Amino acid sequence: MAESSSIQNVMLTGATGFVGRSVVRELLAKGLRPVCLVRSAEKLRAQHRDVDPERFTPIVGSLNDRGALREAAELSQAAIHLVGIIIARPLRGQTFAAIHTRGTVNVVDAVQRAGIRRYAHMSALGARSDAVSAYHRTKWAAEEYVRRSGLDWTIFRPSLIHGAEGEFMQLMKRFMCGLVPPVIPYFGSGQAKVQPVSVKDVAACFVRSLVAPETIGQVFPLGGPKAYSWVELYNACRALMPGAKHWKPIVSQHVAIAKLTATLGQPFMALAETIMPSMRVFRFDAGQVAMSQEDSTCDHTIAERTFDLTMRSFEDELASYADRIS
Repeated sequence: MAESSSIQNVMLTGATGFVGRSVVRELLAKGLRPVCLVRSAEKLRAQHRDVDPERFTPIVGSLNDRGALREAAELSQAAIHLVGIIIARPLRGQTFAAIHTRGTVNVVDAVQRAGIRRYAHMSALGARSDAVSAYHRTKWAAEEYVRRSGLDWTIFRPSLIHGAEGEFMQLMKRFMCGLVPPVIPYFGSGQAKVQPVSVKDVAACFVRSLVAPETIGQVFPLGGPKAYSWVELYNACRALMPGAKHWKPIVSQHVAIAKLTATLGQPFMALAETIMPSMRVFRFDAGQVAMSQEDSTCDHTIAERTFDLTMRSFEDELASYADRIS
């Protein structure tokens, strides 16, 4: 890839996150150099101990650090923006508007000032102006800014992204294999569909898009080859996870009660995760409850044809990494 392209260095936000780690690996595999905007250079190096640290460049900073953004952009010929949150933590300044919308504005502006043309952007299936959740509404607002930027952009909208290091699969392991909670809860009827897509496939699509001119100005949905209802997904996880407690019932929680629980429990869960960081996987908000009642599905063959890949089976992938979920 690097030999046939003017792109050598790629600015990357969210490099130490779940998806970012796979994108770093994919960039390296294609002979490209990730220029990573990170809060901790040591964390980045620790995640890639088997890689010569001379092959990537950490730039310490945040989405609000204009100096760090400028430095990363000026070293690069393309940019991939991944940073997103699923839970707002206002006391830390992590709101959906701050991260998804204003963060994107800062990244895009830095990319424009540095003269970068090629830009790939992480959004989400369901992003739209009238969405039921602030998560999707702010993802849409970010998309709109990207579309107006004049950059050679490509936007990706994945369904649920899965992998051994992802928070969703960590939650599933605790639900299926732990004693707490004593039941495996889902919201509402559990019949809304989700289309889990491998983090490896997401990373491959992002990196391949950088040298695929036909993807400029396009929005790509990303999903695996099979859609599951939430109940079907839970059953698949329980069947494939070593140590699963098959006696635990999978039970519905009424949507209104779940939303009320999320709202009233927010201060307690915020405190709990401060004391015990592992508790963060159990935290949810009313927006997530609402989103879980909508289908998150797409035509996965669009990305397969465009990026010349076959989306990995959720169950095959889960079987290969289930014993590595922390």
